[in-house]
Amino acid sequence: MNDWSFFLIVFTIIISLIFDLINGFHDAANSIATIVSTRVLQPLTAVVWAAFFNFIAFLIFGPKVAETISEIIKIEPGDSSYVLVVLYGVIGAILWNILTWWLGLPTSSSHALIGGLIGAAMMYAGLQILRIKKIMFIVAFIFISPLIGFILGFFFIFLLFWTLQNFRPGILNKIFRKGQLVSAALYSIGHGANDAQKTMGIIVAVLVAGGIFPASKQLSLHHFDTLWIILSCQFAISLGTLFGGWRIVKTMGTKITKLKPIGGFSAELAITAHASMHIYESKFRKSRLPSPIILPSGVSIMRPRKWE
Repeated sequence: MNDWSFFLIVFTIIISLIFDLINGFHDAANSIATIVSTRVLQPLTAVVWAAFFNFIAFLIFGPKVAETISEIIKIEPGDSSYVLVVLYGVIGAILWNILTWWLGLPTSSSHALIGGLIGAAMMYAGLQILRIKKIMFIVAFIFISPLIGFILGFFFIFLLFWTLQNFRPGILNKIFRKGQLVSAALYSIGHGANDAQKTMGIIVAVLVAGGIFPASKQLSLHHFDTLWIILSCQFAISLGTLFGGWRIVKTMGTKITKLKPIGGFSAELAITAHASMHIYESKFRKSRLPSPIILPSGVSIMRPRKWE
């Protein structure tokens, strides 16, 4: 490996970690929107809460999503040209994330990254470089995930309202204010596991393309040569979450619907359940989920009641 190839690999890894940081910044609203809009936590406290649980996610979930990301395009081990393909794809995703953050849009960083990789790969070697079945599987969930999220959110809020309809609203709100701390923590764990793993997959792909890793290399906490990848990606996304995406918080937490603690609890529980299924089954994606899940959770099924 010559000096230029080594520099290119290191530079691409740094850019990938920057994407991870921006991803955390961009998606911070998804982690804290419900808990802030229900006034369970102040924004700063909520961001710190989310960042901590983002970081510890690697202790709970295996690197399934990372494996999916690294298999989107066919990479020739030892061919540094593929490092450039990955680099351009990540840069495209970063630019899109910055634009949508500026516009206050809660878009998917995962799909931005996948689109960037596909576009750069096609420009380099055409359709033959793509793993079409893997891509079509991911594309299908762009449309399926919001629908499943809406159904789960509606189910949880209906179940809670039906089960607890004879309880006093004031008591329930006190209970669910505490419950939201747990549900928000669970959601942040799912967010950290799902999103940080995208960058892990990118870094593994870069190291394979650079000839440092074999094509069969898998991430593991028990091997130092991959442990640093896991820890650096989890730290980067946590740091990004800590910075927070304040422009998107306003859209996600107040403009879509008004939430009470019971609604926020239901939304976060539904998102966590859906994200966990995706992580274990190597699927994407949950940053599109908060909008469709928050919506049914904010709609009062029992209109005569006032959940104040």
